Amino acid sequence: MIKTNFLKENNARHLWHPMTHPADSLANPPDIIVGGSGVEITDVDGHKTVDAVGGLWNVNLGYSCAPVKQAIADQLEKLPYYSIFRGTSNDAAIELSYMLKEFFAADGVTRAFFTSGGSDSVEVSLRLARQYHKIRGEAGRVKFLSLKKGYHGTHTFGASVNGNANFRTQYEPLMPGCFHIPAPYTYRNPFNETDPERLSQLCLAALEDEIKFQGAETIAGFIMEPILGAGGVIPPHESFMPGVRSLCDKHGILLIADEVITAFGRTGSWSGSRHWGVQPDMMCTAKAITNGYFPFGAVMISDRVAEVFETDTSGKGAVASGYTYSGHPVGAAAAIACLKETERLQVKNNAAARGAQMWDGLKLLQQKYDMIGDIRGGHGLMSALELVSDRATKTPVDKKTIGTVHRVTYENGTMIRVSGNNIILSPPLILTQRDVETILASLDAGLAAVA
Repeated sequence: MIKTNFLKENNARHLWHPMTHPADSLANPPDIIVGGSGVEITDVDGHKTVDAVGGLWNVNLGYSCAPVKQAIADQLEKLPYYSIFRGTSNDAAIELSYMLKEFFAADGVTRAFFTSGGSDSVEVSLRLARQYHKIRGEAGRVKFLSLKKGYHGTHTFGASVNGNANFRTQYEPLMPGCFHIPAPYTYRNPFNETDPERLSQLCLAALEDEIKFQGAETIAGFIMEPILGAGGVIPPHESFMPGVRSLCDKHGILLIADEVITAFGRTGSWSGSRHWGVQPDMMCTAKAITNGYFPFGAVMISDRVAEVFETDTSGKGAVASGYTYSGHPVGAAAAIACLKETERLQVKNNAAARGAQMWDGLKLLQQKYDMIGDIRGGHGLMSALELVSDRATKTPVDKKTIGTVHRVTYENGTMIRVSGNNIILSPPLILTQRDVETILASLDAGLAAVA
């Protein structure tokens, strides 16, 4: 067993952490998590906290999901790996593809292309969108539209459709042909519009204007998260995604739903698209598909898109995308067990109930603390608090202030995620009423420390 002193002495010394400055990790050593049970995690000093981050939006069933762990162990004994590239397959991948077809039937997506994670799923979906139009004889449709504040992973194609400069600036130039429209973000938008429904219409008008400016005949797809996640949990008005679907249909553009976060119950519905009553042309999934226990993802493809590929006789429909670990039998076995447990527990219902409890508690905190400029959520277990130093000017709090909130909240029993001046909450979907009370009480203590 590795000793505590060794871990602390070498923390961040030889390991670069994602999404942070290496110097910051050295100056502020990351918390070392060594255990997890239920919805709690334990650090190297034995301190236990409710994990209000849910791993990274992905541990929907918590850290003690025995069926998924057992499925992984059993599959490792049976077949630890084999490729599903042309000419071979495996039983777990075949069974999972059928189960996903059944699970997402209401979303109209019936074919699965397996990947190693969310960024891979986005990459594949964008590639398939261009290929779809080429097969149909519209090779000029190569551009993509997306939302500012949207997040679509870190591969170069995904970063190109990302709507957050933090993931773009240091890596530019990115892929050409990717353009962005304002997000339906009521707290900060170029229209100074605070009414969600009116803002939705303004953003849809901006989308149609951009389509006309670029030329519909040049656009392959529009990619969006049904509820923006990493950008600060931004739920659109209920009219927005249906409006996007309508514009895509009008102009022959594919709608790609990035559901890496929202699929499998987080919004209180089985998918974010279904939450808004929309059927996308493709759906990107990952994260909760294996409860975070194995890196795995799937692009789900609609009948309409699949038919173009499957009936092609020109050879253009050959899919030249894939990963060494696409359809990994251990990952597929984990996903099968996870999907069964997800449905058995009907976690979407608990996500809706506990999400409503969380939302009510956050509203009370906003009344108590002026530094909470905005709260967002109300759709399952994904919420955010935006902290400001001045409500009138909406000036974001500084890094030190939100860092203190994070630390004191952690010391009082809850792990939260900080992104800029936002606190993001995405706990496991098996959260209890008491767990929500713990999260809210810990946040109260964290905010009081800087009030």
